[in-house]
Amino acid sequence: MGIFSRMSDIINSNINALLDSAEEPEKMIRLIIQEMEDTLVEVRSSSARIMADRKTAARRHERIAEEARAWEDKAKLAISKGREDLARAALQEKRAVEDELQAVATELEAADEHIVQLDEEIGQLQQKLSDAKAKQKALLMRSKTVQSRMAVKRQIHRSALDDAFNKFDQFERRMDNMEGELEAMDLGRDGGLAAEIDALQEDEWLSDELERLKASMNSRGEPKADS
Repeated sequence: MGIFSRMSDIINSNINALLDSAEEPEKMIRLIIQEMEDTLVEVRSSSARIMADRKTAARRHERIAEEARAWEDKAKLAISKGREDLARAALQEKRAVEDELQAVATELEAADEHIVQLDEEIGQLQQKLSDAKAKQKALLMRSKTVQSRMAVKRQIHRSALDDAFNKFDQFERRMDNMEGELEAMDLGRDGGLAAEIDALQEDEWLSDELERLKASMNSRGEPKADS
């Protein structure tokens, strides 16, 4: 079942309302446009048939009018020949032909009115179709804009995350550098302390040796050097 049941539904339709209530506006507008285009093809086909029928009726009208004129000429001829009876009969035939002529004229008038109506409706339908296509274009533009904005937001979000991770990496690197500097300050400190202690031990040994030599020299009576 189509969105619209007849052409008047399309002409009187509120496309915006249909799209607002649709779950998938882009799909709905495609269906609306497709049905409008199909209806337009059908209406044009109907118009073509009606116009063809009118041409046929117009030719029949001309032929019948010519036949009516012929019967009138025959009535005139009968009168000129003094045959009033034949003239009456000819006029009766003319009347019958004119009745048919009037029927065809009525048919032509109805066809003309129908063609005028179809022309107006086709114009309205084309305007609705143009509006629908413009709406479709606007929807596509909105969709592209939304997609672009979402892509930008994703990129910004991703960049923000990358920036946050980079800052975190930089902070970790700074901590590593500071820890490295702190550890560097302790480098060689253990070796220096040991050397100082060894130096103290060496100094103590030297003092002991010095005292021993002094004591030995005193016991031998050797003169002491000035300290």
